[in-house]
Amino acid sequence: MRKYYTICRQTRVLFLALLTITLCSFTAQAQIYSGTTWDATNGSLITAHGGQILKVGSTYYWIGEVDTSGGEMAGINCYSSTNLTNWTFVADVLPVQSSGDLASSDLVERPKVLYNSSTNTYVMWLHIWNGDAVGYATSSSVCGTYTYLGSSQPLGNESFDIGSFQDTDGTAYLLSANYDNGIIVYQMSSDYLSPVSIVDGVSTWGDYEAPAMFKANGYYFLLMSHETGWSPNDDVYSYATSISGPWSTPVDFAVAGSDTYDSQSTYVVPVTGTSGTTYMYMGDRWNSSDITDSTYVWLPLTISGDTVSMSYYDNWALSTSTGEWSVTYTTPTTGSYSEIIAQNSGMCLSAVNTTEGTQLEQQTCTGSTEQEWEVTAEGSGYYITNEATGYVADDDGASKSAGAEIIDWVKNGGTNQQWKFSSNGHGYYNVVNVNSGMCLDVIGASTSSGAEIDQWNCNGGTNQLWEQ
Repeated sequence: MRKYYTICRQTRVLFLALLTITLCSFTAQAQIYSGTTWDATNGSLITAHGGQILKVGSTYYWIGEVDTSGGEMAGINCYSSTNLTNWTFVADVLPVQSSGDLASSDLVERPKVLYNSSTNTYVMWLHIWNGDAVGYATSSSVCGTYTYLGSSQPLGNESFDIGSFQDTDGTAYLLSANYDNGIIVYQMSSDYLSPVSIVDGVSTWGDYEAPAMFKANGYYFLLMSHETGWSPNDDVYSYATSISGPWSTPVDFAVAGSDTYDSQSTYVVPVTGTSGTTYMYMGDRWNSSDITDSTYVWLPLTISGDTVSMSYYDNWALSTSTGEWSVTYTTPTTGSYSEIIAQNSGMCLSAVNTTEGTQLEQQTCTGSTEQEWEVTAEGSGYYITNEATGYVADDDGASKSAGAEIIDWVKNGGTNQQWKFSSNGHGYYNVVNVNSGMCLDVIGASTSSGAEIDQWNCNGGTNQLWEQ
């Protein structure tokens, strides 16, 4: 099922390539923003949800579904890029048909494409709502027009959300959500056009959907979400040393309670370069009231042995040449006092009084000096100094815990008083504490004057976005 969370709905943005050597000695970087709609190089809105990215030669291809505002079938788009930032529209590779599975009145979701080297054919699998089935289509080129071959229920089982996985030996697997039996893994025939056996998972993973499998460090990993309709939830992962199991008990891989940063898994892309591989999570942030306004969440996974975790970054950089990634921090305005305004509430970051150690609040903007702040470089970040008090924003007690108070305190050079700014590409920033790595946060996403300020795991919420 598609999911959407109302926070962080934003306007589209045209990605710009960042080609300067600025972080980690990158030679070329993709600049990636999450939680926003994106434009192709011709200015058109990119519509490619529930899909995946394939690399063919030196080019990446992004294939995903096109939907009407209500979610009905409107085609399958293919885009190309050499840097994961600038995407060129190539074609609608599976257009709407006048009747049958691909009619405009039906829902066709989660296209997944694998290249079969034995037949020199690209094979696309799709979830076909009409019949709770899997549809199949083939093409001689990755962004060529696909010939639709029909649909069926795999080995007689209903199939909903699907995923795909191709092992290093070329064996292909269909991942299928079955609401009676959980995620089922099917081994496909040598031509990738039909399932031949159930490998594992009739009841292994229970009530999950949105499967995305990848392999790293000798482990197979499966990401999946709970079944909560349109509501967001915390996606989980399971791992095994063999695709036939045994598989581990599913656990969260994003910050608990973040609803996977308001997204649902669709695919994991390995980006390999001269210095390693980044495994990039691809997720969709669905807008149930207008599917065409849904957005994308792409984030780097951190993998250590059999452990997978994922933090949130509005803006991060990925080198397609080295395979390394880094958080992108930007330079804020310095040298003068100005208001710092929370996007969620439109209220100002404010000192409450002149007593050292008082927790900061958001308050209705009045132009008072308690709401004026100067940003100046300090250590590996910036001081944020209040005009009225002369004190700086401080992570109380140098805490590394979510929920720690942000107070005003005399300058002392501590990293708990230093902050970095990460732009979301729309004029707002995550303000990140150097000591804790957590974001300046309005408690409870409150829109009330007097709501207190703390630090919290960065999660993409508008209560963590600030305008200087």
